[in-house]
Amino acid sequence: MNPRQTRKQQGILTEAHVDNVKRMNSYAFFKVNNHETGQDLVQDTFMKTWKYLVNGGKINLMKPFLYHVLNQLIIDEYRKHKTSSLDIILEKGFEPGSDPTERVYNVFDGKAALLLIRYLPAKYEKVMRMRYMQDLSLKEIALITGQSQNAVAVQAHRGLVKLKVLYNRI
Repeated sequence: MNPRQTRKQQGILTEAHVDNVKRMNSYAFFKVNNHETGQDLVQDTFMKTWKYLVNGGKINLMKPFLYHVLNQLIIDEYRKHKTSSLDIILEKGFEPGSDPTERVYNVFDGKAALLLIRYLPAKYEKVMRMRYMQDLSLKEIALITGQSQNAVAVQAHRGLVKLKVLYNRI
């Protein structure tokens, strides 16, 4: 590429920069939610476009070409594996904590629900015990009871509905 062609390409790219940089920065910010990263991506877009032009590439329409390059850079940014150090996370306000009260309530609620199984009708009680106390699958329960898997699933569902009614009475 001779100096005259280089100046012509620089003029074309400078004009494209002046015309499009604000909109491209807004677009990039909208996509990555970070001003600095968006501006870096836009600058990389113009750098890649310049390299393409210097290597003899032809661009028919500058604006669509620039947005295509920018979109590819945004996709690359999304795909980067981002790691955050604990210090950065703590600076942003995250405070790790362990409040076991919710877990304790869930355990007590589960135990109360298991105790209520014995108040279900016999056919539901049997299936519910196998399903939730012995942790058997519907297929295993069907083999044990000699019923179809669908019938066992229906009994488990109806047993759960009745169990919820009993639990809400407490």
